[in-house]
Amino acid sequence: MNTVEVEASALKKSIDGWDRNAVSGFLLKCKESAQRKGCFQVGSIALATQLKDPLAILKRMHRDGDPYFYFEHPVTGEATAGGEALFYQRLEGSDRFAAVRRFTQSIADKALVMDEDQLPFSGVRFFCGFSFFDAVRPEVGFPSAAIFVPRWSVIRRGTDAGIILNVRVEPQSELSVLENEISTCFQKLSASEGVEELERPVERRTEGLKVTEVGDKDGFEMSVQEALNQIERGYYKKIVLARAVDLENQEQSFNAFYSLNHLRKKFLNCFSFALNLGESQSFIGATPESLIQLKGSKMETSAVAGSAPRGKNEQEDVRLSEALLSSEKNLLEHQVVMESICGRLQSLGIEPDVSLRPGLLHLPNVQHLQSSISAYLPRSIHLMDVVEKLHPTPAVGGTPRREAQSDIRRLESFDRGLYAGTIGWFDHRGDGEMVVAIRSALICGQRARIYAGAGIIKGSDPAQEREETDLKLQAMLEAIF
Repeated sequence: MNTVEVEASALKKSIDGWDRNAVSGFLLKCKESAQRKGCFQVGSIALATQLKDPLAILKRMHRDGDPYFYFEHPVTGEATAGGEALFYQRLEGSDRFAAVRRFTQSIADKALVMDEDQLPFSGVRFFCGFSFFDAVRPEVGFPSAAIFVPRWSVIRRGTDAGIILNVRVEPQSELSVLENEISTCFQKLSASEGVEELERPVERRTEGLKVTEVGDKDGFEMSVQEALNQIERGYYKKIVLARAVDLENQEQSFNAFYSLNHLRKKFLNCFSFALNLGESQSFIGATPESLIQLKGSKMETSAVAGSAPRGKNEQEDVRLSEALLSSEKNLLEHQVVMESICGRLQSLGIEPDVSLRPGLLHLPNVQHLQSSISAYLPRSIHLMDVVEKLHPTPAVGGTPRREAQSDIRRLESFDRGLYAGTIGWFDHRGDGEMVVAIRSALICGQRARIYAGAGIIKGSDPAQEREETDLKLQAMLEAIF
């Protein structure tokens, strides 16, 4: 990655008034580089701004037919959103993670960054999503891997905010045309501040909603019992089985932006996310599980497994929390997940540091056992290398991985698609964050499909596992309708 530094005094780092001469000079350097190397270059311009809400800006900027991406954690105050694909690839097969790394490296090698004050969010960002399985059925609508570089993105880190614009500069590019494109985009982003309301404009009417479970009425309990039989035979120790429910809004279309706003306000300790590939389908959710966060050489992940409902009052909530922390079944499930994650990291030569005892992750409707895992990565290991090794974790797949995944295909009545896959971003430095795409929904016009799963180990009860998934499904139902 080459970096072209521009003196701070040369740029007006305001969304309303940026220095066109400085931008012109930067684009000229990009064109000269393209001519010298005989191939296009990617110019990336970052500006600090006062824009506050990436989701509202995304809603204002989005046009039908354009891909978009959204990612936010309300508690940490970090959020990013972007749209329009400057570069885009759909990938299939078992080589998908390595293929993504090759694709992104080919872009990074051609990138020039206009950087003021070494803004931490400057440079090219890649937005991506991977399905649970490395092969998906065509009717799912999403490939097994997709990645794009946005033309524009908005980033917030606490009280800091900024814009990144990416342009493709050819050896023969007309710089005045590129300058006008950049200026137009800045003006649109400026106009989006404070314009859009993200609350639903009309009152919901439940009589207009048709709800249908995918598969047989008792199919989930039957699958859980079959999985318990397999566990008893020693075929695997744990498997995660999911349910899917189809929704049809007979009065109007579902709106991903209204649903995301609801999710981020209700699930403050979760990562709200959305991925749209420029087609009619949007995949959204609010997940408690981070697959990996990488900043510099330090990576962090967590084991989230073992669940209990929240209490109706404080006294009951404390009782349920204490029961979860001492539950032999849930502690075993959690231990299986944690040991598997650590083992996969060690196979890469990474030595993880693990919290001694699991704590509790409290969500509005459910609570989980959670353990923090951290490590330092050598330079030779890319974020995608770790993602490939960790995905899918036993928290959404099972252990041993191969045997559990084989039975998931056999026992579930639907293709998971992006459900329990991984979605996130990373930049030209290799920093980034990927999450496990659970507590999610696939939205397409007046139809939507919501998902929820439960971990099955020895001692699981089919009826209780249905109750757990009912809780998770209800939370998504309330969010998107």
